[in-house]
Amino acid sequence: MQSEQNVTVKKARIFLVDDHPVVRQGIARLVTDEGDMEICGEAESAADAMVKIKALCPDAVILDITLKGVDGLELLAEIVAFRSDLPVLILSMHDESIYAERVLRAGAKGYVMKEEAPEKVRAALRTVMAGELCVSSKIVSQVLGKLAGGATQTELSPLQRLTDRELQVFRCLGDGMPVRQIAELLFLSAKTVEAHREHIKHKLGIKSSSELLRYAIETRVNRV
Repeated sequence: MQSEQNVTVKKARIFLVDDHPVVRQGIARLVTDEGDMEICGEAESAADAMVKIKALCPDAVILDITLKGVDGLELLAEIVAFRSDLPVLILSMHDESIYAERVLRAGAKGYVMKEEAPEKVRAALRTVMAGELCVSSKIVSQVLGKLAGGATQTELSPLQRLTDRELQVFRCLGDGMPVRQIAELLFLSAKTVEAHREHIKHKLGIKSSSELLRYAIETRVNRV
């Protein structure tokens, strides 16, 4: 009878993208505590993340929406264009009612808010790695309601009515960026950013640019 040999189990390799080092450290510990997973790389910006993801070929990506420079929505589009089969789990502090459906349309496999318990984050990661979608029952109901014609544009919250680009501009305003800086960041003309700002004001029912700025900053403070 042959003696038993130790079998080394191949660990799932997870790439982590978040612009806060302390948060990355906590998520990394949460992942590695599983035993059959490991963090193969980290990044705090979209540019750095894309270079490392191409080099490391991870089994899954955990991605935040708010990053340094280009945001997580654009990085998600790049990841999907590079490897459409790569599971991406969005782990964010942003309200899922505003972002979850957007990221699913963009190619993410799941959305979990950072306020959730560690067990839910681990379960979500395993779900997306198994090739399944992972969102809360609230989002499932929201999407099914739209498919059934149960949600009209007027029933959506003001922020839900913003397009992805308008939401990017809104977040940038909340970060205190002037129009020209937003234009450079998003590779747009200043005139286009100003047009987006006017559309945002209209959709949010805001009359002045100063009122819009105040609301954008308040929204940013409330999500930190």
